[in-house]
Amino acid sequence: MHEEMSERDLNERFALIEAMIAEGRRSTEHWGWVFVLWGVMYAVAVSWASWGAGGEMLSGEHSALAWTVTMFAGAGLTLVIGMRRGRGRKATMLGRAVTSMWVGIGISMLVVFPALGFSGRLGTHSFVALVAAMLGAANAGSGLILRWKMQVACAVVWWAAAAAACFGTAAQASMIFLTAVFVCQIVFGVYVMVKESRHARGGLAHA
Repeated sequence: MHEEMSERDLNERFALIEAMIAEGRRSTEHWGWVFVLWGVMYAVAVSWASWGAGGEMLSGEHSALAWTVTMFAGAGLTLVIGMRRGRGRKATMLGRAVTSMWVGIGISMLVVFPALGFSGRLGTHSFVALVAAMLGAANAGSGLILRWKMQVACAVVWWAAAAAACFGTAAQASMIFLTAVFVCQIVFGVYVMVKESRHARGGLAHA
């Protein structure tokens, strides 16, 4: 009897964990727009910073200013839109954990990279490598927590970009970065938004 109860309890706990993961993934789908927004902000920052610099994304105070202004604007938009879209939504434990991880990495980037840029201690190759590595870590953590293969695949793309950015010219490093942004921010963000829309339609159909 004890063994039967233990097995039943174990199955119930596994079912609860699976339900929590599924709910956490659905909660994360609500934030697909953030990936698209930051993909656009990265593209704007690269275009602004590289203007007249021969593909060098960080070639002085002009580039540092472009990145700082764009990134802080992106953070402000994320905060404002996120607060409006998040009203009335129930937060899940896994959703809070994933959000906290992204917020921590985002704040780290906003603190470190502007300081390195204005001090002249950051070049295009090292910038792309560091940003890509940090975004790879964030996507890997989120993807593994939520068992989301697509997001883990994005992490692999970011890590590959981090390694590839250490070679070649500054212009090539910029192209590597923009390619990773397109795949892991724009494409993945749209994919997540489509999944959210489908789940919403499915929920209305069963209501």
